[in-house]
Amino acid sequence: MYSESDLQAAVDAKVLTPEAAAAFRAHIASARSAPAADEESFRLITGFNDIFVSIAAVILLVAVAWIGQSIHTALGGAFVALSAWFLAEYFTRKRRMALPSIVLVLAFSGGVFATMVGFLIEHGEAIFGNHLGDTMGAILFGSMALVTAAATWAHWKRFMVPITVAAGTAALAGTAVALVLSITGMPERPDALVMSLVLTAGIGVFALAMWWDRSDRVRQTRRSDVAFWLHLLAAPMIAHPIFHLLGVTEGNNIGSGAAVMVVAIYVLFGLIALAIDRRALLVSALAYVLFALTQLFREFGAVELNVALTAFVIGSALLLLSAFWQNARAVVVGMLPDNLANQLPATTRVVSPLPAS
Repeated sequence: MYSESDLQAAVDAKVLTPEAAAAFRAHIASARSAPAADEESFRLITGFNDIFVSIAAVILLVAVAWIGQSIHTALGGAFVALSAWFLAEYFTRKRRMALPSIVLVLAFSGGVFATMVGFLIEHGEAIFGNHLGDTMGAILFGSMALVTAAATWAHWKRFMVPITVAAGTAALAGTAVALVLSITGMPERPDALVMSLVLTAGIGVFALAMWWDRSDRVRQTRRSDVAFWLHLLAAPMIAHPIFHLLGVTEGNNIGSGAAVMVVAIYVLFGLIALAIDRRALLVSALAYVLFALTQLFREFGAVELNVALTAFVIGSALLLLSAFWQNARAVVVGMLPDNLANQLPATTRVVSPLPAS
Protein backbone atom coordinates (compact mmCIF):
# COMPACT_ATOMS: atom_id res chain seq x y z
CA MET A 1 0.00 0.00 0.00
CA TYR A 2 2.92 2.33 0.69
CA SER A 3 6.08 2.53 -1.35
CA GLU A 4 9.67 2.85 -0.24
CA SER A 5 9.60 6.53 -1.16
CA ASP A 6 6.62 7.02 1.18
CA LEU A 7 8.52 5.31 3.98
CA GLN A 8 11.57 7.47 3.35
CA ALA A 9 9.38 10.57 3.31
CA ALA A 10 8.05 9.59 6.73
CA VAL A 11 11.63 9.35 8.00
CA ASP A 12 12.48 12.75 6.50
CA ALA A 13 9.40 14.25 8.18
CA LYS A 14 10.50 12.65 11.50
CA VAL A 15 7.29 10.64 11.71
CA LEU A 16 9.45 7.52 11.89
CA THR A 17 13.00 7.17 13.13
CA PRO A 18 15.56 5.72 10.70
CA GLU A 19 15.94 2.75 13.05
CA ALA A 20 12.18 2.06 13.02
CA ALA A 21 12.09 2.26 9.22
CA ALA A 22 15.07 -0.09 8.94
CA ALA A 23 13.42 -2.54 11.34
CA PHE A 24 10.20 -2.40 9.33
CA ARG A 25 12.07 -3.09 6.08
CA ALA A 26 13.91 -6.00 7.70
CA HIS A 27 10.62 -7.44 8.97
CA ILE A 28 9.00 -7.24 5.52
CA ALA A 29 12.06 -8.77 3.87
CA SER A 30 12.01 -11.62 6.38
CA ALA A 31 8.28 -12.21 5.92
CA ARG A 32 8.61 -12.29 2.13
CA SER A 33 11.95 -14.13 2.12
CA ALA A 34 13.25 -11.43 -0.21
CA PRO A 35 14.91 -8.04 0.27
CA ALA A 36 12.74 -5.07 -0.56
CA ALA A 37 15.06 -4.05 -3.39
CA ASP A 38 14.38 -7.34 -5.19
CA GLU A 39 10.62 -6.76 -5.11
CA GLU A 40 10.94 -3.90 -7.65
CA SER A 41 8.15 -2.05 -5.87
CA PHE A 42 6.42 1.02 -7.21
CA ARG A 43 3.21 2.81 -6.33
CA LEU A 44 0.30 2.15 -8.66
CA ILE A 45 -2.77 2.14 -6.44
CA THR A 46 -3.26 2.83 -2.74
CA GLY A 47 -6.88 1.66 -2.75
CA PHE A 48 -9.95 1.33 -4.92
CA ASN A 49 -10.41 5.10 -4.72
CA ASP A 50 -7.41 5.42 -7.06
CA ILE A 51 -9.29 3.41 -9.69
CA PHE A 52 -12.48 5.35 -9.05
CA VAL A 53 -10.75 8.74 -9.44
CA SER A 54 -8.84 7.56 -12.53
CA ILE A 55 -12.04 6.45 -14.26
CA ALA A 56 -13.73 9.75 -13.41
CA ALA A 57 -10.69 11.70 -14.64
CA VAL A 58 -10.62 9.80 -17.95
CA ILE A 59 -14.34 10.47 -18.47
CA LEU A 60 -13.83 14.18 -17.77
CA LEU A 61 -10.78 14.42 -20.03
CA VAL A 62 -12.61 12.71 -22.89
CA ALA A 63 -15.47 15.18 -22.43
CA VAL A 64 -13.28 18.29 -22.48
CA ALA A 65 -11.38 16.92 -25.50
CA TRP A 66 -14.67 16.43 -27.33
CA ILE A 67 -15.86 19.93 -26.45
CA GLY A 68 -12.55 21.50 -27.48
CA GLN A 69 -12.47 19.53 -30.71
CA SER A 70 -15.90 20.86 -31.64
CA ILE A 71 -14.62 24.43 -31.33
CA HIS A 72 -11.19 24.04 -32.96
CA THR A 73 -9.04 21.02 -33.74
CA ALA A 74 -6.17 22.24 -31.57
CA LEU A 75 -8.38 23.04 -28.58
CA GLY A 76 -9.15 19.39 -27.88
CA GLY A 77 -5.57 18.71 -26.80
CA ALA A 78 -5.23 22.11 -25.13
CA PHE A 79 -8.30 21.54 -22.97
CA VAL A 80 -7.00 18.10 -21.98
CA ALA A 81 -3.57 19.48 -21.02
CA LEU A 82 -5.03 22.33 -18.98
CA SER A 83 -7.56 20.09 -17.27
CA ALA A 84 -4.92 17.48 -16.45
CA TRP A 85 -2.67 20.12 -14.88
CA PHE A 86 -5.58 21.56 -12.87
CA LEU A 87 -6.62 18.12 -11.60
CA ALA A 88 -3.02 17.30 -10.71
CA GLU A 89 -2.91 20.31 -8.40
CA TYR A 90 -5.30 18.45 -6.11
CA PHE A 91 -5.04 14.73 -6.76
CA THR A 92 -1.24 14.71 -7.22
CA ARG A 93 0.12 17.64 -5.24
CA LYS A 94 -2.26 17.39 -2.26
CA ARG A 95 -3.68 13.86 -2.23
CA ARG A 96 -0.58 12.12 -3.68
CA MET A 97 -2.75 9.51 -5.40
CA ALA A 98 -0.63 7.17 -7.49
CA LEU A 99 -2.75 5.89 -10.38
CA PRO A 100 -4.59 9.20 -11.02
CA SER A 101 -1.22 10.97 -11.06
CA ILE A 102 0.05 8.58 -13.75
CA VAL A 103 -3.11 9.08 -15.81
CA LEU A 104 -2.87 12.86 -15.49
CA VAL A 105 0.81 12.96 -16.47
CA LEU A 106 0.14 10.96 -19.62
CA ALA A 107 -2.95 13.05 -20.39
CA PHE A 108 -0.99 16.28 -19.96
CA SER A 109 1.89 15.16 -22.20
CA GLY A 110 -0.47 13.75 -24.81
CA GLY A 111 -2.62 16.88 -24.66
CA VAL A 112 0.37 19.16 -25.30
CA PHE A 113 1.43 17.08 -28.29
CA ALA A 114 -2.15 16.78 -29.59
CA THR A 115 -2.55 20.57 -29.44
CA MET A 116 0.31 21.05 -31.88
CA VAL A 117 -0.91 18.21 -34.11
CA GLY A 118 -4.38 19.74 -34.18
CA PHE A 119 -2.98 23.13 -35.13
CA LEU A 120 -0.94 21.52 -37.90
CA ILE A 121 -3.98 19.67 -39.24
CA GLU A 122 -6.03 22.86 -39.23
CA HIS A 123 -3.45 25.27 -40.61
CA GLY A 124 -0.62 23.13 -41.99
CA GLU A 125 -1.70 23.36 -45.62
CA ALA A 126 -2.10 27.14 -45.42
CA ILE A 127 1.38 27.52 -43.92
CA PHE A 128 3.39 24.91 -45.82
CA GLY A 129 1.27 24.32 -48.90
CA ASN A 130 2.39 21.22 -50.76
CA HIS A 131 5.94 21.40 -49.41
CA LEU A 132 5.32 19.20 -46.38
CA GLY A 133 7.48 16.23 -47.41
CA ASP A 134 9.17 13.53 -45.39
CA THR A 135 12.04 15.76 -44.29
CA MET A 136 9.83 18.66 -43.24
CA GLY A 137 7.48 16.23 -41.53
CA ALA A 138 10.36 14.78 -39.51
CA ILE A 139 11.46 18.28 -38.51
CA LEU A 140 7.96 19.23 -37.40
CA PHE A 141 7.55 16.00 -35.46
CA GLY A 142 10.89 16.56 -33.73
CA SER A 143 9.95 20.15 -32.87
CA MET A 144 6.61 19.08 -31.40
CA ALA A 145 8.27 16.32 -29.41
CA LEU A 146 10.81 18.81 -28.06
CA VAL A 147 8.06 21.19 -26.94
CA THR A 148 6.28 18.25 -25.29
CA ALA A 149 9.49 17.33 -23.47
CA ALA A 150 9.85 20.91 -22.21
CA ALA A 151 6.25 20.94 -20.97
CA THR A 152 6.77 17.58 -19.29
CA TRP A 153 9.87 18.94 -17.54
CA ALA A 154 7.76 21.80 -16.15
CA HIS A 155 5.24 19.21 -14.92
CA TRP A 156 8.05 17.27 -13.23
CA LYS A 157 9.34 20.38 -11.45
CA ARG A 158 5.84 21.06 -10.14
CA PHE A 159 4.52 17.61 -9.20
CA MET A 160 7.53 15.20 -9.16
CA VAL A 161 5.57 12.19 -10.42
CA PRO A 162 8.14 9.45 -11.23
CA ILE A 163 6.65 8.49 -14.60
CA THR A 164 7.07 12.09 -15.78
CA VAL A 165 10.78 11.60 -16.42
CA ALA A 166 10.03 8.63 -18.67
CA ALA A 167 7.39 10.62 -20.56
CA GLY A 168 9.79 13.50 -21.13
CA THR A 169 12.57 11.11 -22.12
CA ALA A 170 10.28 9.45 -24.66
CA ALA A 171 9.60 12.88 -26.18
CA LEU A 172 13.32 13.65 -26.32
CA ALA A 173 13.99 10.27 -27.93
CA GLY A 174 11.35 11.06 -30.55
CA THR A 175 13.03 14.41 -31.14
CA ALA A 176 16.43 12.78 -31.66
CA VAL A 177 15.07 10.15 -34.07
CA ALA A 178 13.17 12.79 -36.06
CA LEU A 179 16.25 15.03 -36.21
CA VAL A 180 18.41 12.25 -37.65
CA LEU A 181 15.70 11.33 -40.16
CA SER A 182 15.39 14.96 -41.26
CA ILE A 183 19.15 15.11 -41.87
CA THR A 184 19.60 11.75 -43.59
CA GLY A 185 16.30 11.70 -45.47
CA MET A 186 14.30 8.56 -46.14
CA PRO A 187 16.37 5.67 -47.60
CA GLU A 188 15.02 2.79 -49.66
CA ARG A 189 14.39 0.79 -46.46
CA PRO A 190 13.23 3.39 -43.95
CA ASP A 191 12.09 0.73 -41.47
CA ALA A 192 15.65 -0.54 -40.98
CA LEU A 193 16.95 2.99 -40.33
CA VAL A 194 14.07 3.87 -38.01
CA MET A 195 14.50 0.65 -36.03
CA SER A 196 18.25 1.23 -35.75
CA LEU A 197 17.61 4.74 -34.45
CA VAL A 198 14.98 3.51 -31.98
CA LEU A 199 17.43 0.84 -30.76
CA THR A 200 20.13 3.48 -30.26
CA ALA A 201 17.67 5.71 -28.41
CA GLY A 202 16.57 2.74 -26.30
CA ILE A 203 20.15 2.05 -25.24
CA GLY A 204 20.44 5.72 -24.28
CA VAL A 205 17.25 5.51 -22.20
CA PHE A 206 18.58 2.33 -20.58
CA ALA A 207 21.79 4.15 -19.63
CA LEU A 208 19.73 6.97 -18.11
CA ALA A 209 17.69 4.43 -16.15
CA MET A 210 20.87 2.89 -14.81
CA TRP A 211 22.08 6.35 -13.74
CA TRP A 212 18.92 6.80 -11.67
CA ASP A 213 19.26 3.25 -10.30
CA ARG A 214 22.88 3.87 -9.33
CA SER A 215 21.84 6.86 -7.23
CA ASP A 216 19.60 4.65 -5.06
CA ARG A 217 21.06 1.15 -4.91
CA VAL A 218 18.84 0.07 -2.01
CA ARG A 219 15.69 1.45 -3.70
CA GLN A 220 14.27 3.51 -0.88
CA THR A 221 13.56 6.84 -2.60
CA ARG A 222 11.65 8.32 -5.53
CA ARG A 223 14.75 7.83 -7.69
CA SER A 224 14.07 4.09 -7.81
CA ASP A 225 10.52 4.74 -9.02
CA VAL A 226 11.88 7.03 -11.75
CA ALA A 227 14.32 4.31 -12.81
CA PHE A 228 11.51 1.73 -12.92
CA TRP A 229 9.54 3.75 -15.49
CA LEU A 230 12.67 4.48 -17.52
CA HIS A 231 13.48 0.76 -17.68
CA LEU A 232 9.87 0.12 -18.71
CA LEU A 233 10.34 2.63 -21.55
CA ALA A 234 13.77 1.38 -22.62
CA ALA A 235 12.86 -2.32 -22.74
CA PRO A 236 10.52 -2.28 -25.80
CA MET A 237 12.78 0.29 -27.52
CA ILE A 238 15.59 -2.27 -27.27
CA ALA A 239 13.72 -5.54 -27.73
CA HIS A 240 11.40 -4.66 -30.63
CA PRO A 241 14.04 -3.28 -33.02
CA ILE A 242 16.38 -6.23 -32.39
CA PHE A 243 13.72 -8.81 -33.16
CA HIS A 244 12.35 -6.74 -36.04
CA LEU A 245 15.77 -6.70 -37.68
CA LEU A 246 15.87 -10.49 -37.23
CA GLY A 247 12.58 -10.76 -39.14
CA VAL A 248 10.51 -12.03 -36.21
CA THR A 249 7.90 -9.26 -36.48
CA GLU A 250 7.06 -9.95 -40.13
CA GLY A 251 4.52 -12.56 -39.09
CA ASN A 252 5.94 -15.32 -41.28
CA ASN A 253 7.61 -18.52 -40.18
CA ILE A 254 11.26 -18.09 -39.30
CA GLY A 255 14.02 -20.61 -39.70
CA SER A 256 15.46 -22.67 -36.89
CA GLY A 257 18.65 -20.60 -36.95
CA ALA A 258 16.77 -17.34 -36.36
CA ALA A 259 14.64 -19.01 -33.68
CA VAL A 260 17.74 -20.18 -31.82
CA MET A 261 19.13 -16.65 -32.11
CA VAL A 262 15.95 -15.25 -30.55
CA VAL A 263 16.20 -17.69 -27.64
CA ALA A 264 19.88 -16.83 -27.17
CA ILE A 265 19.08 -13.11 -27.09
CA TYR A 266 16.34 -13.75 -24.55
CA VAL A 267 18.81 -15.62 -22.34
CA LEU A 268 21.15 -12.62 -22.64
CA PHE A 269 18.27 -10.33 -21.65
CA GLY A 270 17.68 -12.59 -18.67
CA LEU A 271 21.30 -12.25 -17.53
CA ILE A 272 21.09 -8.47 -17.88
CA ALA A 273 17.79 -8.43 -15.99
CA LEU A 274 19.34 -10.41 -13.14
CA ALA A 275 22.38 -8.16 -12.99
CA ILE A 276 20.40 -4.91 -12.86
CA ASP A 277 17.51 -6.44 -10.88
CA ARG A 278 14.88 -5.23 -13.35
CA ARG A 279 12.42 -7.49 -15.18
CA ALA A 280 11.24 -5.15 -17.95
CA LEU A 281 13.49 -6.65 -20.64
CA LEU A 282 12.17 -10.14 -19.93
CA VAL A 283 8.56 -8.99 -20.23
CA SER A 284 9.11 -6.92 -23.38
CA ALA A 285 10.79 -9.77 -25.23
CA LEU A 286 8.42 -12.48 -24.02
CA ALA A 287 6.13 -12.49 -27.07
CA TYR A 288 9.10 -12.90 -29.41
CA VAL A 289 10.63 -15.84 -27.57
CA LEU A 290 7.21 -17.51 -27.40
CA PHE A 291 6.93 -17.20 -31.17
CA ALA A 292 10.48 -18.48 -31.70
CA LEU A 293 10.04 -21.52 -29.45
CA THR A 294 6.75 -22.32 -31.17
CA GLN A 295 8.60 -22.39 -34.47
CA LEU A 296 11.34 -24.61 -33.01
CA PHE A 297 8.86 -27.16 -31.65
CA ARG A 298 7.13 -27.16 -35.02
CA GLU A 299 10.46 -27.79 -36.76
CA PHE A 300 11.04 -30.81 -34.50
CA GLY A 301 7.63 -32.28 -35.34
CA ALA A 302 5.50 -31.22 -32.39
CA VAL A 303 2.94 -29.50 -34.62
CA GLU A 304 -0.21 -30.09 -32.60
CA LEU A 305 1.30 -29.32 -29.20
CA ASN A 306 3.84 -26.66 -30.18
CA VAL A 307 1.94 -23.82 -28.51
CA ALA A 308 1.25 -25.83 -25.36
CA LEU A 309 4.86 -27.01 -25.09
CA THR A 310 6.11 -23.47 -25.59
CA ALA A 311 3.83 -22.11 -22.88
CA PHE A 312 4.87 -24.93 -20.54
CA VAL A 313 8.60 -24.36 -21.05
CA ILE A 314 8.50 -20.56 -20.79
CA GLY A 315 6.01 -20.51 -17.92
CA SER A 316 8.01 -23.03 -15.92
CA ALA A 317 11.30 -21.26 -16.60
CA LEU A 318 9.97 -17.84 -15.55
CA LEU A 319 8.37 -19.21 -12.39
CA LEU A 320 11.59 -20.97 -11.42
CA LEU A 321 13.54 -17.79 -12.14
CA SER A 322 11.16 -15.80 -9.96
CA ALA A 323 11.38 -18.31 -7.11
CA PHE A 324 15.19 -18.37 -7.17
CA TRP A 325 15.74 -14.79 -8.33
CA GLN A 326 18.03 -13.86 -5.42
CA ASN A 327 20.18 -16.95 -5.79
CA ALA A 328 20.50 -16.56 -9.55
CA ARG A 329 21.23 -12.85 -9.18
CA ALA A 330 23.93 -13.50 -6.60
CA VAL A 331 25.64 -15.87 -9.04
CA VAL A 332 25.44 -13.40 -11.95
CA VAL A 333 26.61 -10.40 -9.93
CA GLY A 334 29.30 -12.50 -8.30
CA MET A 335 30.84 -13.13 -11.72
CA LEU A 336 31.17 -9.41 -12.40
CA PRO A 337 34.18 -7.26 -11.47
CA ASP A 338 33.80 -5.43 -8.16
CA ASN A 339 33.93 -1.99 -9.78
CA LEU A 340 30.93 -2.93 -11.93
CA ALA A 341 29.06 -4.82 -9.20
CA ASN A 342 29.34 -1.77 -6.96
CA GLN A 343 27.31 0.25 -9.45
CA LEU A 344 24.40 -2.20 -9.45
CA PRO A 345 21.48 -2.44 -7.01
CA ALA A 346 22.48 -3.99 -3.72
CA THR A 347 22.36 -7.76 -3.30
CA THR A 348 22.96 -10.15 -0.46
CA ARG A 349 26.57 -10.19 -1.64
CA VAL A 350 28.75 -7.79 0.37
CA VAL A 351 29.95 -4.96 -1.84
CA SER A 352 31.83 -1.84 -0.91
CA PRO A 353 29.69 1.30 -0.61
CA LEU A 354 29.62 3.93 -3.29
CA PRO A 355 31.78 6.97 -2.61
CA ALA A 356 29.86 9.97 -1.32
CA SER A 357 28.91 12.36 -4.08
